[in-house]
Amino acid sequence: QVQLVESGGGLVQPGGSLRLSCAGSGIIVSTNTMGWYRQAPGKAREYVASIGSRNTTVYADSVKGRFTISRDNAKNTVYLQMNSLKPEDSAVYYCNRIPVRPDYWGQGTQVTVSL
Repeated sequence: QVQLVESGGGLVQPGGSLRLSCAGSGIIVSTNTMGWYRQAPGKAREYVASIGSRNTTVYADSVKGRFTISRDNAKNTVYLQMNSLKPEDSAVYYCNRIPVRPDYWGQGTQVTVSL
């Protein structure tokens, strides 16, 4: 029943920006802590950022000052604004609730930072 659909990824040059979206169905984004995760080839999925039901935000050290997580409750959608992108940000980006529910993982959206 629950589905989280990530979108907005693409190819961008170092220093560029992208805005990712996570559209929820069967889950109310505003009443859950929601998080963004990413996974690069050959590496484990890692935590990127999260936003709580009271709009408290937390970021991994690697993205602090560059990424901003937000949500639009009317659209039941979580966003990740990514600025000053680096090649090491390249990965498939996923969203989920926190605590993570394994069955909530979607297909993710590919972000590639390259010249």
